[in-house]
Amino acid sequence: MTEKQKKVLKLSIAFAVSFAVYPAANAMHIMEGYLPAGYCIAWGVICLPFLVKGFFNIRKQFRENKKAITMLAMAGAYIFVLSALKIPSVTGSCSHMTGTGLGAILFGPSTVSILGIIVLLFQAILLAHGGLTTLGANTFSMAIAGPFVAYGIYLLCRKCRVNKMAGIFLAAFLGDLFTYCVTSIQLALAFPSTQGGVFVSALEFLGIFAPTQLPLAVVEGILTVLIMMALENYAKPELKSIGFFKA
Repeated sequence: MTEKQKKVLKLSIAFAVSFAVYPAANAMHIMEGYLPAGYCIAWGVICLPFLVKGFFNIRKQFRENKKAITMLAMAGAYIFVLSALKIPSVTGSCSHMTGTGLGAILFGPSTVSILGIIVLLFQAILLAHGGLTTLGANTFSMAIAGPFVAYGIYLLCRKCRVNKMAGIFLAAFLGDLFTYCVTSIQLALAFPSTQGGVFVSALEFLGIFAPTQLPLAVVEGILTVLIMMALENYAKPELKSIGFFKA
């Protein structure tokens, strides 16, 4: 990154941190109007540093490798399709696959934050899935938290010499589940239990999500493995161009 880009990124981080500790911040796709205004703004601001970094990553990728555009578009389409297949799970939210693990493995988690917010924006406008006021909260859970965990698990599996496809499955599986852990915490922070507070409320939300989300996470892991196998067989040049086969 250039010095100018580093300064912009640092400013966005400072802005997000300062807002995150502001008292109003205390006041999966979460639906439109479900969260209090303070939480909507706070989650949006916290997303800023990740989105800035993702924007710079994508711009650099396009400048250095025009072929990456096709793969990036494919990853975005995959996220859109999977995350649009929703199953009602709890008042104010729903269960669905995220599709972000694939993009995180191919391009890194910061890049997926941009793909994710674009997908969430289109879904909110065109499908009434999620919402504009809750865009920040949904972006953080699905397009930031989940992808970072998925990418971390993938790297850890590579370092531990776990079978590549097993590592990809675990990355997609755990990234999906972590998205819903974060969503549960977001809902619990906004609506703490009268008896037990945020912790008990988070456990309640997790308990409601689990029956539908666990099998969906398994399915997403399997789908991600199948797609990666297909890409390695039929799109090796494209994978090499984005550095997937580097050590």
